[in-house]
Amino acid sequence: MKSKTIKNVFREGAITPEFIANSIAKHQVKTQIGAHDIFLGQVRADVIEGKVVKGIEYTAYEDMANKKFHEIREAAFEKFELSCMHIYHSLGVVESGEICLFVFVSSPHRSEVFEALHYIVEEIKSQVPVFGRELFEDDSYQWKVNT
Repeated sequence: MKSKTIKNVFREGAITPEFIANSIAKHQVKTQIGAHDIFLGQVRADVIEGKVVKGIEYTAYEDMANKKFHEIREAAFEKFELSCMHIYHSLGVVESGEICLFVFVSSPHRSEVFEALHYIVEEIKSQVPVFGRELFEDDSYQWKVNT
């Protein structure tokens, strides 16, 4: 099943609990769906060389990133029996404790959503050109290395 072009992936600032709840609630009318799974990426207050991360400022090569998001989406629809998929990533500053990545997948069956979600998140982390500048409490920063 081919999906539509992915759009509106990026959101300015943190992804709010209200946005997440509304996204989930909108799927209650889709009665052929039997399972949903979500991934919420949260900014950690890591301590690096004695300095505490107070937030991350995200930037991206948006055209290239949207192309990669679309490729990941298409591959996931080919590989798994999914009803729908939504990916949202923050741009700008996201404070420690706030959500910066929200991936939401739905399928008629639970095993598909578990496998698909893991695949999608790993592909995003390894392929999408989104960059994070870790902002420390002392107003210094360093570029984040994805692990």
